[in-house]
Amino acid sequence: MIHVPLTALGSLVDPVESWSPERDAPDDSFVYIDLSGVDQEAKAITGAREMPCSEAPSRARQLVAVGDVLVSTVRPNLNAVAQVPSEFDGATASTGFCVLRPRPKALDGAYLLHWVRSPRFVSEMVRRATGASYPAVSDRIILESALPLPTLAEQRRIAEVLDRAEALRAKRRSTLALLDTLTQSVFLDTFGDPTTNPKGWRLEAFGTVGKARLGKMLDQKKQTGEYRRHYLRNANVQWFRFALNDVHEMDFNDREREIFRLVPGDLLICEGGEPGRAAVWHGEVDECYYQKALHRIRPHPDLAVAEYLAWLLWFMADRGRLGDHVTSATIAHLTGEKLAAMLIPLPPVDLQLLFRSRLDAIETVRVRYQSSDAAISALIESLQHRAFRDGL
Repeated sequence: MIHVPLTALGSLVDPVESWSPERDAPDDSFVYIDLSGVDQEAKAITGAREMPCSEAPSRARQLVAVGDVLVSTVRPNLNAVAQVPSEFDGATASTGFCVLRPRPKALDGAYLLHWVRSPRFVSEMVRRATGASYPAVSDRIILESALPLPTLAEQRRIAEVLDRAEALRAKRRSTLALLDTLTQSVFLDTFGDPTTNPKGWRLEAFGTVGKARLGKMLDQKKQTGEYRRHYLRNANVQWFRFALNDVHEMDFNDREREIFRLVPGDLLICEGGEPGRAAVWHGEVDECYYQKALHRIRPHPDLAVAEYLAWLLWFMADRGRLGDHVTSATIAHLTGEKLAAMLIPLPPVDLQLLFRSRLDAIETVRVRYQSSDAAISALIESLQHRAFRDGL
């Protein structure tokens, strides 16, 4: 095991020049970077904006230079960090960042960026954050934190290894995003835009293409624990997938289990929250039921395919066409009556089945890439652990 000395971060960075909008003419403009301008997934500045000095926010107070590393001081668990590229040299950063300017002969900027992204650094910042509703750390806490400091040559080697791994993960995630676009293109090529129906498919009321039913209402007073079963809530149903990390339980007696049990091929549609959000159940949880906040559609096999209906709803939501069917006097919701009366284009079921087979092929590729992404993420975590503890 190689011993890597720990060094206080503040001894390895130079001070940053302060900026005041009063030093420039009110009509002059400046480039402003705040927390909303950092892509937390890509760890990059994507939303810097130019504004006149007269409109400068009170938090615009730090002049940044190319190579500076920005570390969010608020909500450190979100890890909003980025390195300043050449196009933002001389921009002004919010005081919501601690701006770290590495001394070139002591600390490599890319190595520093990987360090402040590492679980070890983030967990320390989360532990030392104060404030229940808006946890934050001070610049002092960040500068007092210690990082492993190998030689400059070793820092650069470690950063290069982690850069290559990050680039590979970014490529995988870019492919996953393209698969979503591919599915949309396949749908439009097969059926046309459902909001304009350019292929002239016959229109049918949504209620005629399948058997619809709202789920069971949760009544805490009637819960005995005798017939506890898993059930899905609105929060569990996302577009085309299910969030199953927090599945609740409630009582379903024998009769209710017959009525509300989910079977593969059921389409679940959110009644509230984001009305119309839908996903197809494939038996992801053994013996699962659903709550009243969800519509369950069991399509008639000779009329409709659940995957077609789910994507149709997505296009209608994406193009703002679900609003006509949503009741929003208080909280927006899609009632059973409104859903049943909604007119939708209904292509031949054989064409819908062809779309599902193409969707299945895309999904097979997606699963493979998701598995690869998970493996790469695990590799990066392992590399970070080794780099910042024992050395690569």
